[in-house]
Amino acid sequence: MSLISQLFGDETLDPFLSMINQCPVLSTPTDWKETPKAHVFVSDLPGLKKEEVKVEVDDGRVLQISGERKVEEENGGGDKNDRQYKWHRVERCRGKFLRRFKLPENAKTDDIQASMENGVLTVTVPKQEVPKPQRKVVEIEAH
Repeated sequence: MSLISQLFGDETLDPFLSMINQCPVLSTPTDWKETPKAHVFVSDLPGLKKEEVKVEVDDGRVLQISGERKVEEENGGGDKNDRQYKWHRVERCRGKFLRRFKLPENAKTDDIQASMENGVLTVTVPKQEVPKPQRKVVEIEAH
């Protein structure tokens, strides 16, 4: 048995795909772009409703996106004798996911907005002016 087979199981076509499906964080791709007015985060969350996703700011400047992809019942919700279907392959990620991003100093965390449409979450973090450190001249005394 090859090392790849040992690490990733019998996934012969694409071992990387197998690794992604075992790791919910890797299957929650998020883009972060900076515009002149804001930091914009766009996360692909196919199949999730906005009620299943949580957006928080932790420790003052850490944006946290989390949620859970539920596992479907094998028998479609009926009893065990009434199986409506059976799984042949499961490649879509299930389970909890969490993404964390340390926001820069210019992030205005009090005015964050989030929206979700067609399984795409967009979080907009407005920017604010960061006061520049002021220079103070210290007089040198003669002794």
